[in-house]
Amino acid sequence: MSIWGKVIGGAAGFAIGGPLGGLIGAVAGHAVDELRSVELPDGPDGKPDQTQSIAFTVGVIVLGAKMAKADGVVCRMEINAFREVFKVPEAELRNVGRLFDIAKRDSAGFEPYARQLAGMFKDRRAVLEELLGGLFHIAVADGVVHEAELTFLRRVSEIFGFPPAEFEQIRRIHGGTAAGYGDPLDDPYAVLGVPAGADFPTVKAAYRRLARENHPDRLVTDGMPQEFIDLAQEKMAAINAAYDRIEKAARERV
Repeated sequence: MSIWGKVIGGAAGFAIGGPLGGLIGAVAGHAVDELRSVELPDGPDGKPDQTQSIAFTVGVIVLGAKMAKADGVVCRMEINAFREVFKVPEAELRNVGRLFDIAKRDSAGFEPYARQLAGMFKDRRAVLEELLGGLFHIAVADGVVHEAELTFLRRVSEIFGFPPAEFEQIRRIHGGTAAGYGDPLDDPYAVLGVPAGADFPTVKAAYRRLARENHPDRLVTDGMPQEFIDLAQEKMAAINAAYDRIEKAARERV
């Protein structure tokens, strides 16, 4: 069964609990007040329980819906970006759409959901970064991140515990320029999170750290569904391209 089938499974809401579990329960036909938060232990193989993969997936849907509400418009390109990147099978589109609509109408706001995800993945920062990257991917589908979307994403980043410099790095990696923002997103130093003009050993060390943190095998182990690994690979391609540009410029100066 794909992750999407498991998301809509009634037991998922009980396992996750909190506001995310409440939304799953609503889609599955369960009463929200019957949901209870439970500890999410590692499985017998020492890997995160499947409920964390479900929480990651639901988190993208819910925060994506809240972001659409903040912007006020859900365009077809954003919907297509979600479907293409996250590979929602035709059989699950209706249920995923119901979850999106319930989250968009929910009056609780986005912060409780972001806080729950931050708590679940507090020891897995790479997973939170990929979740934020997924939201950026949806936001840039129409060619520009609207100011309301950028404000939303910045607040989610704060709740996830990323300092402003890391938010800027994530924004640049995913092409998240806002209308009128006016800054170059293709600065390779900013993509790697190092000061402009940093010496090559510093650049190389930063690149190696990013490559290690974003290796697909590590992300799967950290609880990210396989369906989302393509997004991580897209991010790694941007990191590789930035490193290659700096390395080429360094060779030309010799």
